[in-house]
Amino acid sequence: VATDTSLDWAGNYAQMLGVNNDESFKEVTRLYLMLHADHEGGNVSAHATHLVGSALSDPYLAYSAGVCGLAGPLHGLANQECLRWLKATKKTLGDAEPTVEMLTKFAKDTLASGKVIPGFGHGVLRQSDPRYMIQRAFAQEHFPDDPLFKLANVCFQAIPPVLQATGKVKNPWPNVDALSGTCMQHYGLTQEDYYTVVFAVSRSMGCMANLVWSRVMGLPIERPKSVTLDCLTKAVK
Repeated sequence: VATDTSLDWAGNYAQMLGVNNDESFKEVTRLYLMLHADHEGGNVSAHATHLVGSALSDPYLAYSAGVCGLAGPLHGLANQECLRWLKATKKTLGDAEPTVEMLTKFAKDTLASGKVIPGFGHGVLRQSDPRYMIQRAFAQEHFPDDPLFKLANVCFQAIPPVLQATGKVKNPWPNVDALSGTCMQHYGLTQEDYYTVVFAVSRSMGCMANLVWSRVMGLPIERPKSVTLDCLTKAVK
């Protein structure tokens, strides 16, 4: 699909995907690219980009390293994992309208079976992810009757108390990944493995901004110290 120079960056990207021409899809793409653009420097993709960039590597090469980090299931596949979990949950529940009571029991049974519930908890945040809340407000305004969104909304009410009750979860609240895939699928972007690509397009902005500041401040090459086991043993003693 040819580029449209009359559109903004995100709007043009949305139309080049060829999913649909709905203005709302351009809007949700703008939202997605904005919300995923940056998230501190400690995550795998941002840190890998900074690490390689600290050698004064070309920005393209530096971000390529970051994207390789996104390929790992613990970092870049969360969008689709959450969507697949919602789909599987909906299939298990059948045609029944989801309720808080129903999802509470389902969540307890899921945890009791040794499985995890994707989309809840975060390595840094200790509250509902503000990015999730913004997506939730968008969905409530544009597609409140979408079956998967309705299910996700009930999960938002039912699952945190269940996770809290275990006493093992520091942050039982939903994160940005809990709704990202649902929003994209609603507008026809159903190729779930592509969600990480959209994430990478977005995150490039934050990683490149960080790289620029690293150069501006003249930060040195990153080189963590290496220590021996003897050194660690002495430190513990």
